[in-house]
Amino acid sequence: MILSMSGVRGKKLLVHLCVGLLTLGPGIVAPGAALAQPAPVESWRFSRDSVIDQARALSREPFARPAQVPEALAQLDYSEYRKINYQQEAAVWGSTPTRFSIQLFAPGYLYRDLVDIEIVENGRSRPLAVSEDSFRVPDPATAALLAEIGKYAGFRLHYPLNSADYADEFVVFQGASYFRGVSRGQLYGLSARGFAIDVAGPRGEEHPIFRKFWIERPSSSQDSMVVHALLDSRRLTGAYRFGIYPGAPLRIDIEVTLFPREDIEHIGLAPLTSMFMHGPLDHADVPDYRPAVHDSEGLAMHRSNGERIWRPLSNPSQLQISAFVDENPAGFGLVQRQREFEYYQDLEARYERRPSAWVQPLGDWGQGHVKLVEIPSDSEGNDNIVAYWRPDQGLRKGEPFAYAYRLTWPDDVSPGRRL
Repeated sequence: MILSMSGVRGKKLLVHLCVGLLTLGPGIVAPGAALAQPAPVESWRFSRDSVIDQARALSREPFARPAQVPEALAQLDYSEYRKINYQQEAAVWGSTPTRFSIQLFAPGYLYRDLVDIEIVENGRSRPLAVSEDSFRVPDPATAALLAEIGKYAGFRLHYPLNSADYADEFVVFQGASYFRGVSRGQLYGLSARGFAIDVAGPRGEEHPIFRKFWIERPSSSQDSMVVHALLDSRRLTGAYRFGIYPGAPLRIDIEVTLFPREDIEHIGLAPLTSMFMHGPLDHADVPDYRPAVHDSEGLAMHRSNGERIWRPLSNPSQLQISAFVDENPAGFGLVQRQREFEYYQDLEARYERRPSAWVQPLGDWGQGHVKLVEIPSDSEGNDNIVAYWRPDQGLRKGEPFAYAYRLTWPDDVSPGRRL
């Protein structure tokens, strides 16, 4: 139940109740009459199997892109979109004993897919509604349009991560299948994705999307929470479960079941996306007062035989692809090693506080390789680094494919030692 409400909505509700009493006269209530109650919000029984069943059923139908935002919102530029902000006092669970809360992102600008979000409480799921009071907006027309659309572009999770009296934002799901996280004391940097298809392929990359989320409400004593997501793409669907544990470091345990619509050869499990412009081993092409500009410094890998691999990243002049072969890898990730301000000298970006991301397979992933893709870039606003596990065997139409992994967001991959 959402206990918080904006001041405007609260006043309207109070006025409506008072009018209902005054129409009968002071102190008079009709026999047998009861105050009007709001219509109950429809809900459904929910479980992990619900998402798997939806993904399976969806895979039997041709891909249909989610509804898109109206042109008025699609044409917003970055500065205009940033003026649309969720009302913090309306945060889901913000006024309850639950330590977690949710804030939502409005659709618009680059985020044109309309995403369904449902809340799960006591084993039942219900849609998360949008009203004209949900967002702070520059004009009433935008508020009315967002309420009419009734859907979102994503969400962010809050938790008292760095201090007991403030709920920090620590995980964001927004755009395609992208999500980001931070551990205690960190700032956002690299991103993760739900799945990758045909990265740097000759026909172009296919970008799966999370089209629907279910967010389970944790009890007041819980320090973790669960998010479910329905993945969709032209050639496959998927059911995702994210077990989220904030702290130092943030940990996300991810379970995936995929349903291919077609055979897919080039797939990427646990993809990570980052930015590298320059550093001591790969100098900037144009003068820059900063010695290093990057969200990640290198690719690290723990092979199944105990071997450790460290591959410094680069910003190449041409597309560069590397592969690191293994069977049942122990782990891999994109790492930001240097933690001193002097190494970057950027008071705004604070690259020394960007997280690393480490993928630990849970169960056997078989034969394959970690693929590293480095894309030429002239802007630190572009993510030009991609890393993921590519199995030797792709996906086959009609054959479900399940796997699991643990994704952590540490400062260092191996605390106390260098790779």
